[in-house]
Amino acid sequence: MTAGPRAGAAGTAGSAAQDATRVAALCAELAVLLERRTGADGGHETAIPELTLWRFSNPTEPAPVLQQPAVYVVAQGRKQVTVGGETYVYDPSQYLAVSLELPAVGNVVEARPEAPYLCLTLRVDPRELAALLVETQRPVPRGDHDGRALFVSAVGAPLLDGLVRLVRLLDAPEDIPVLAPLLRRELHYRLLQGEQQGRLAEMAIGDGRLRRVAGAIAWIRAHYAEPLRVEALARRVNMSPSALHAQFSAVAGVSPIQYQKQLRLQEARSRLLSGGTTAEAIAYEVGYASPSQFSREYARLFGEPPRRDADRMRELTPVLP
Repeated sequence: MTAGPRAGAAGTAGSAAQDATRVAALCAELAVLLERRTGADGGHETAIPELTLWRFSNPTEPAPVLQQPAVYVVAQGRKQVTVGGETYVYDPSQYLAVSLELPAVGNVVEARPEAPYLCLTLRVDPRELAALLVETQRPVPRGDHDGRALFVSAVGAPLLDGLVRLVRLLDAPEDIPVLAPLLRRELHYRLLQGEQQGRLAEMAIGDGRLRRVAGAIAWIRAHYAEPLRVEALARRVNMSPSALHAQFSAVAGVSPIQYQKQLRLQEARSRLLSGGTTAEAIAYEVGYASPSQFSREYARLFGEPPRRDADRMRELTPVLP
């Protein structure tokens, strides 16, 4: 006898409820593991190079950051990032994935000392994604999306289960060289099974727009202190200047010139925090011809002049990733 529509609907609802219960249990377990391994606020590198753990006990003020390429999974709390005027919120129900280094404004919006914000970042290897696409002979879907090099997506139980086992592996350092690569491979596979498989496939095979913008970003990063001529950069990545500007802005949320400016200012901030030289000297080191212009643009991005901002930052918790 074939089950009727009501029976099928009931079965689907029951399965969804079981999945939600499983996700909640895995998030709770992951939160316990992260809290145990993050005694202080800030970032914590691990014996697995691709894995970083984060903890913040209170909400943070919005701060300019360079969002690093990775998958960001929250076990407890909530954070938001804004790129190109669009705000992306991620929490235990959905993860954030970033495929290129992007200038953003980020802040933790939900955290308490008794229930701190707990997050992990896992750097994804496009080569591993590409190898899995070939091995599994999966079709490469081309979903319609805004082209931005980041997205949020629902967290599923299989992905969380793999992450829990990866974090548990930190308690067995002798097993990491053998088992960590296997777990990372499983996690790449789980990501490809999710609703964003099309975007992840584009990361793996490097579709034309993403590949060219990635090449432009790599050149700017390597030469951030040099004058940027968009026409020359466009020729380097085999695009017209207008196409480069449009596609770069679509992917990164800013123009090439704005991207370089934020790189310069982020590098200047890092040098200021390390001390040992003047703001004027740093302005020249990162490519500014005018220290006064540097101070104006620094204050516009970070809210205060260079030296005052550096003094304030030394008194605060570490900057968000």
